[in-house]
Amino acid sequence: MISRDENQLSGDLYSLKVAQNPGNECAPYRVNSEQKPIAPCGAVANSMFNDVITLYRNQNGTYVEVPLDGKGISWWTDYNIKFRNPTNGNESLEQIFQGTEKPNRWITKAYNLSSDPNNTGFINEDFIVWMRSAALPTFRKLYRRIESGNFKNGEYQLRIEYSILSNYPVVSFQGRKKIVFSSVSWMGGKNPFLGIAYLVFGSLCTLFAIIMLVVFIKYQGKMDDDI
Repeated sequence: MISRDENQLSGDLYSLKVAQNPGNECAPYRVNSEQKPIAPCGAVANSMFNDVITLYRNQNGTYVEVPLDGKGISWWTDYNIKFRNPTNGNESLEQIFQGTEKPNRWITKAYNLSSDPNNTGFINEDFIVWMRSAALPTFRKLYRRIESGNFKNGEYQLRIEYSILSNYPVVSFQGRKKIVFSSVSWMGGKNPFLGIAYLVFGSLCTLFAIIMLVVFIKYQGKMDDDI
């Protein structure tokens, strides 16, 4: 079972605020030592990638920040249907989250993930992308897009703000974090796993088809005799 509470992520106020909730599937990241419910709860949210990444390009000896777009990186169904912020009358999101505790490895609470009211809380796109759990232990998550300007060739500098006290560490289980730059086409981004899986599956189908053809040809006459 995935360590998360679907009711809480869908904006259910009871699953957010009541100490007996969130669900037991979030253990041991369900409540803190003071029995305050953690929002969002669970190991998936607690391990969210929250390092701050900034990209710069050398323009005539001066490093200029490359604009990175973080909107539109999540699935439409996730952003518009599956993930919802809780509401309670005219209360602000900060007021609604009062009485809850942020995940252990988060720098700030969920309602403060962004200054954009349409991109904070449980509908923050970085959060939504991370919460769509990958099927394999090695995976990629879309972080940002470079959409404006000519940034194909040149000298770049990548800065990563990381603290072992506030960002999720991976050394304890020999994990690694990587930054991958990739271009996309009308067919999508590079995904070697899918290509390998399709080739293996297609090859197996071809092999079984040949085996079945050989069996059919070999025993066709015997089947006719039995009739």
